[in-house]
Amino acid sequence: MLNETDKKFLQLAFDEARRGFDEGGCPIGSVIARGNELLASGRNQRVQKGDPIAHGEMDALRKAGRQKTYRDTTLYTSLSPCMMCSGTIVQFCIPRVVIGENKTFGGNEEFLRQHGVEVIIADDPSCIALMEMFIREKPELWAEDIAES
Repeated sequence: MLNETDKKFLQLAFDEARRGFDEGGCPIGSVIARGNELLASGRNQRVQKGDPIAHGEMDALRKAGRQKTYRDTTLYTSLSPCMMCSGTIVQFCIPRVVIGENKTFGGNEEFLRQHGVEVIIADDPSCIALMEMFIREKPELWAEDIAES
């Protein structure tokens, strides 16, 4: 169940995803927060920057920069994280992840849980609709993003 803080930050992650879509990229957004404090937000910029690892979660982490610890943060992402991003979540001991949706891409929720991460799936209709539109309109870009091209 999402609290008001979760809803606020998940909306920011969706807004980042929408920006990415509007820029011609993959619509995946992410936010890192410490309680009610926004540390950083980011979006998938693989297309915009020509960078294969510029996923939304990675962009947000880069923008958050060095932190003494990530053990007291929550990562919000509009789409279930891939293995690269899930590994990074585990590496930095991020204890909690709120996922907008995992219908269009089932990520690595079990991997995260097995490593002690609390995983909350929001089944957010806006996140689902945006990804469905993207997959329908740009199937070749989606296949590239998930390494199936």
